[in-house]
Amino acid sequence: MTLSRIEIISPLRKVAKKLIKRNNHPEVAQNNYAGLKEQLRDIIRFLRTAMYPDVFDICSECSGLAISYTEFCLQRAFYELNQALSRVIPQEEQAESIAIELIKALPGIRDQIDTDIEAAYEGDPAAKSTQEIMLAYPSFEAVSIYRIAHALYKLQVPVLPRIMTEYAHQNTGIDIHPGASIGNYFFIDHGTGVVIGETTVIGSHVKLYQGVTLGAKSFELGTDGNPVKGIKRHPNIGNHVVIYAGATILGGDTYIGDNCVIGGNVWLTHSVAANETVIAAKENQAGRGAAVSKAKS
Repeated sequence: MTLSRIEIISPLRKVAKKLIKRNNHPEVAQNNYAGLKEQLRDIIRFLRTAMYPDVFDICSECSGLAISYTEFCLQRAFYELNQALSRVIPQEEQAESIAIELIKALPGIRDQIDTDIEAAYEGDPAAKSTQEIMLAYPSFEAVSIYRIAHALYKLQVPVLPRIMTEYAHQNTGIDIHPGASIGNYFFIDHGTGVVIGETTVIGSHVKLYQGVTLGAKSFELGTDGNPVKGIKRHPNIGNHVVIYAGATILGGDTYIGDNCVIGGNVWLTHSVAANETVIAAKENQAGRGAAVSKAKS
């Protein structure tokens, strides 16, 4: 039997009233985040187009204007970013100041991303050009967005940096927390399933393969029984390190020294001295890690 219009509308109206009551709760109503994800995607497009107008193009009619086109992209990025910041930062002047600081940081961010492109080109024999890397490689997509998000994270911007890197995660399968510190010449080959935690520190000239996890070993609990926030939980990776597919390295007190190679599917919860090649790892009876490795010649 077909329901009457009243039979349909009545339960819908009751649910609507419950939702409206919930949405008017002070914890929900204090900020309006509707459309924020889409706005940040536009900001990423404007910023990357300003840095690489020959690869990214958000306004084909303006692309021949060179400096004017770049300035146009920066103006749009500033306007959109200032609006987005005002939704998470109540002080208008502070939001404008942060937006300007990010724009001023773009040449340095571009320099860092250039080293990442170089690392990908030199590190992958299948790469035919830098343009191919920028247009087709998930590493470039994820790391270039991370570089922008990390700059905002260092400016203590809430919410927005995480939305940016989760957008990259959604598109690439690469999960980099914006709080991680990553040096120059960074490359993730293939990329799917890589996880890099918030307090990870990675040196320069580091290469990861798919499925690598740089994560937390355990969480220190507070008096309320919940994990303590803001403490070091993730590993440090030195310079000129290669970590092969499926390796898992955990813990805030875990340090991988310079010039190390960590083999595929290795599980590490302890430090490794510089110049070591780890092909397997196991825990001894005392619970401390013992690496099966050999020194580089």
